[in-house]
Amino acid sequence: MSRSITRHQVKMILSLQKRKVREENSLFIIEGDKLVREYIVAGNRVMLLAGKPEWIDGEQEAVIRGADEVVTVSYEELRRISSLRTPHNVLAVATMHKRQFSDGLLRDRLTPVLECVQDPGNLGTIIRIAAWFGIENIICSPDSVDFYNPKVIQATMGAFMHVSVWYRPLEGLLSTAAADGIPVYGTVTDGQSVYDSPLGSEGIILFGNESKGISEGLLRYVSDRITIPGPAQPVAGLESLNVSMAAAIVCSEFARRGNRQQTV
Repeated sequence: MSRSITRHQVKMILSLQKRKVREENSLFIIEGDKLVREYIVAGNRVMLLAGKPEWIDGEQEAVIRGADEVVTVSYEELRRISSLRTPHNVLAVATMHKRQFSDGLLRDRLTPVLECVQDPGNLGTIIRIAAWFGIENIICSPDSVDFYNPKVIQATMGAFMHVSVWYRPLEGLLSTAAADGIPVYGTVTDGQSVYDSPLGSEGIILFGNESKGISEGLLRYVSDRITIPGPAQPVAGLESLNVSMAAAIVCSEFARRGNRQQTV
């Protein structure tokens, strides 16, 4: 039988809105009926399941059993602990998965690399894009938004379960990749059209910060400068695409080209 959420648990959940606290405790928050259900059904346990009584009573037993502890919360309590403007029926606290990074992860595959991408919605959407195209890894600079930010998890729509996100100093990573002959595709405004560029099935696709693009320090490692062609005439207020929109178009073209090469 479940019991009501305690003050200590409320305080703990609120503290997990901060990146430092999440990292110190290796815990993160998942919000929403569908996300929580899919996470547990996929074989993952959660430390705490906090849901409205009617949700808990109506949920399948396999989901309830996937939590170490189940507590009930009122709508007002959910509003207090949720990072969302309009909370769902349930929130879960889960343990972070620890993995070991290896430079070999860059071999024989495409890997998006993000420099200082700071908007949670952008990172969450790029994770979702990567999962859609079968990309297993994303590498971020340390100053990018945290993968376990609740808004990032929400924006992935469940794709966070299928993509590993790593945080690495990018200059050393790109230097090693270049020395190993791994192509580095840099998304810039003055490159060759992605539709006309030779694209391989191995390499890094480098995306820059939302407003500044790729820094000069990293551009020197770019072997292939690619761009998404825009309107023939400049349009007022339209200088570039959102980074997640650009990622969708570029990854789609890599996937299309790869599928075409396999059928030749």
